[in-house]
Amino acid sequence: MFFKLFLLFTLIPVIELSLLIEIGSYIGILNTVVIVILTAIAGAYMVRMEGMGVMYRIQKNMQEGKFPGEELISGAMILVAGALLLTPGFFTDIIGFLMVVPVTRGYISNMIKKYLEKKMSNGDIHINRF
Repeated sequence: MFFKLFLLFTLIPVIELSLLIEIGSYIGILNTVVIVILTAIAGAYMVRMEGMGVMYRIQKNMQEGKFPGEELISGAMILVAGALLLTPGFFTDIIGFLMVVPVTRGYISNMIKKYLEKKMSNGDIHINRF
């Protein structure tokens, strides 16, 4: 687990820096900075809109007596997407936008659920009930 986190926290910044340098050399530093700022602004707006929609659906399900499992997963993904979109860079922006858009968020959510179900069936993840 430590090795995976180490790779995550070292590879992502290296990818981001190399993309920023490469794109900056093609379109210029000012244009690159403007694009990074605009994607952060657009991403924050999209996260806010999607987050409000998810909050509404959670409240609606709770009022109807339903457990909002899908909405909670969507909410967590939108939270992560917000952090990724506010992080300067192109790679994290792409991942963040994919997690904000409902169609791709549903696809990613299904992949995460399948991964977790596999881990649970293998006994790698245990659920303790009170």
